Amino acid sequence: MTNHSEAAGASGTEQVTLRNPAELAEALPFLLGFRPEDSIVLVALHRGRFGGRVRIGIPERLGDWPAVAEEMARCLVSGCERRDGIPDGIVAFLCRDPKNRETRQQAMEHLRPLAQMLRIACGRLDVPVVEALCIADDHFWSYSCPVEECCPPDGTPLAKSGTSVTAAAMTYAGVQVRRPLREMRARLAPWQTAAVAEQERALDAAAMALVPRILSGAPRAEVAGETLDLAQRVWRRFAQASVGGDTLEADLRDDEHLGHDEAARLILGLQDRLTRDSAAEWMEGDEAPLALRLWRALARRCVGTYGEHAAAPLTLAGWVAWSLGDKVEAGEALDMALDADPRYVFARLLSQACSADLDPELVRRSLRKAREERSLAPPGTGSEEVGDGDAPDVDVRSGIGEDAEAAAGREAEASTGRPGVENSEDAAEARAMRALEAALRRRGARRAGAGKGPAQAGAHATRRPQGRRRVGRQGTRRDG
Repeated sequence: MTNHSEAAGASGTEQVTLRNPAELAEALPFLLGFRPEDSIVLVALHRGRFGGRVRIGIPERLGDWPAVAEEMARCLVSGCERRDGIPDGIVAFLCRDPKNRETRQQAMEHLRPLAQMLRIACGRLDVPVVEALCIADDHFWSYSCPVEECCPPDGTPLAKSGTSVTAAAMTYAGVQVRRPLREMRARLAPWQTAAVAEQERALDAAAMALVPRILSGAPRAEVAGETLDLAQRVWRRFAQASVGGDTLEADLRDDEHLGHDEAARLILGLQDRLTRDSAAEWMEGDEAPLALRLWRALARRCVGTYGEHAAAPLTLAGWVAWSLGDKVEAGEALDMALDADPRYVFARLLSQACSADLDPELVRRSLRKAREERSLAPPGTGSEEVGDGDAPDVDVRSGIGEDAEAAAGREAEASTGRPGVENSEDAAEARAMRALEAALRRRGARRAGAGKGPAQAGAHATRRPQGRRRVGRQGTRRDG
């Protein structure tokens, strides 16, 4: 669930007045900073002004709707109460385009029970839903208005993007709309191209090279230093490349400047917490945009059975985006990191802090301190002695010197009854061992397929041990 406290890009000085449901529907992308898709959005009202807002994807299972409605209402009202007081009212938006050959009117009717659940959930908290709108296929309906002359059954067309009075007023006020969420997620999602097999072979080779070094007792600081040096060389290469804007086309050019072997070494190196925490220090100044491009590129290279390894670069991408002030991309990246590994504590902690509208300066300050202390430390001391259960001296909730990841683990244990952070073995080594085992299994499968027909050999080469990976992700992954 994403929590937004103010209109994206608004300066806070200009006022935009919305007079009717049509203007509310047209204003939604400006309120969030992006065009929501398959989303439930609740926006609080305080004395006629917009306040906090929350968004979440519409669950596919209808049985999940009541719980989601209750949680969204609770999250919005409690968040507003801490900042601005209990809202006077709430505006609800349900956004979903037609699916499976349904008409836009059928899509609207499908979501009508969800709108009623949101009304009931907000009413239980003594906050009324003053308007509930459905937006589908560039049309909108009001669930609160029964008058056909005002709200026809086929819906009311939305004004073309950027042409309405509302859009003009919002643009004049400095409010901008980002790209759709699906495009944002596409920049972070694993490749779906012919290069996937080559990238996975590079990851296998990197795993087989790295694990023996770990088992032979190579210092963690040595492996971390090699990974960070390579990362800096790559993002400096990005800086020298001619890139026109922050777009999908720019991502393609970045991919051309990142080799498969380099990506594999970086992805596996970032699985170590010591390395990842040092990489998180590239979060401001000229370093931050280049690091963000690198973390996106690495997330796209976590293909095949290496999907859970994306948690590290996705978390770093989310952190840098948040540090740069882009909470929309930060929320999406951190959500994707938790999809890749629900036990990744650093992603969970950052997601909670970002959703709670905390100041990222608290984290930046601690990371700057860690960087300064490391630069002053004598060579060969300290860093290799850090255990995997340790964490950076960061607490984004209070700014005090508490182990933030351990604290988040305690919260998870208190809320779920299950252990949050486990330290019974070196998680980086365990993760590397799983990667090595998978690589060896695939190598054996490819050899077994040699000499058979091309199609048959290829079938062996691309088979994925999915069941084992899922067990490993839930049962043995302990780093975060």
